[in-house]
Amino acid sequence: MIARHLLPSEKISAYVDRILVIQENQVATPFVLPLYANGVPTILFTSAKGKLRNGSANHLHLFGQTIVPDNISLKKEFILIAYFFKPYSLISLFGVQAHELTDHPLDLHLLFPKRSRDLENRLVDSGDAGTMIEMLDEFIFYLINHAKNDCERIKYAANRIMHDYSKESLVTVQKELHITERTFQRLFEKNIGVAPGMYRRICQFNASFTSLNNRRHLKLSDLAYQYGYADQSHYIRAFKEFTNITPGEYLKFGS
Repeated sequence: MIARHLLPSEKISAYVDRILVIQENQVATPFVLPLYANGVPTILFTSAKGKLRNGSANHLHLFGQTIVPDNISLKKEFILIAYFFKPYSLISLFGVQAHELTDHPLDLHLLFPKRSRDLENRLVDSGDAGTMIEMLDEFIFYLINHAKNDCERIKYAANRIMHDYSKESLVTVQKELHITERTFQRLFEKNIGVAPGMYRRICQFNASFTSLNNRRHLKLSDLAYQYGYADQSHYIRAFKEFTNITPGEYLKFGS
């Protein structure tokens, strides 16, 4: 299996944060990719139809926020390409209120029937990851050229909280925006898909999860401290909430 992390081209970088490409040419048993909370909407393409836990099987999925852990399984060789968007992109690019997709991934054809069908056919026929990325870039560039205006307040708030996921940051950002707590929550659920407090916790988890994946800490207690958890037990509870397994079980799975 070959996995690559790519930066987006300049023409789509205002809305796309990063791209993941996984290619597997031999699948003896079904390949299962866990899907955990990461705080951002995602377009996921698989050259072989990927089956989600709810039973739906498609080539092109659009994900909003993921709180309840999911997975996608593939039974034959595949190329998987995931475009991770900025957290506020769902309304601007796809015209859907973000909370409608929280824990409910969508077949992209439901939003763009003709354009996405044509895109899917060309992607499946291609067989080359580089060409697929060019096609997906053009599709996203089309969406950007037809995008609605971003909610600047939520754009600012989401970026601030992503980089400062302390509890105090929520109060600070709300005061900076001069809005009530209820308005803050309503705007977040509409544009991000979850309440501000949940978004903060997802950002905190995702930062610690990335560090855990990179094996930057020898002890869970050190990792818990660095990412603002009260102690190791607090971190393990949060990890299990978003993955259904403990950090130790996850590390054994990946070893």
